[in-house]
Amino acid sequence: MGIAAYKRTISETESPRQIERRVLSRVTSDLEQFASRYDSAERGIDQIGVLADGLRDALWNNQQVWKALQHDLAAEGNTLPPTLRAGLISLSIWVDTHTTGILKGQNKVGPLIAINQTIIRALGGNALQVME
Repeated sequence: MGIAAYKRTISETESPRQIERRVLSRVTSDLEQFASRYDSAERGIDQIGVLADGLRDALWNNQQVWKALQHDLAAEGNTLPPTLRAGLISLSIWVDTHTTGILKGQNKVGPLIAINQTIIRALGGNALQVME
């Protein structure tokens, strides 16, 4: 199956919400592979090693997802309530800033994963879990 046919099949069988949830789940899983090693590293050189082993790519992919979400949220035709849109845009800015801190060795990966998991639950229709 060609890539165009694959994309068409996905868009015909999954809602945008399901696609967002699936993509966010994938990048979160990638972050989880490195989080404990990075977050428990006692020396900067150890953090650099984890970044080189693949965390840097996982962080970049996560940022790209959040940038795409931010772009969609800021689009004129977005139908989400303005307060929710503003909150999610604010979160996307936080993700970008926090990621920069990780790359500098100043922040941990765990909070990114927690934010992503909260959004994944919300996209799955489990809004009450978001508030817990």
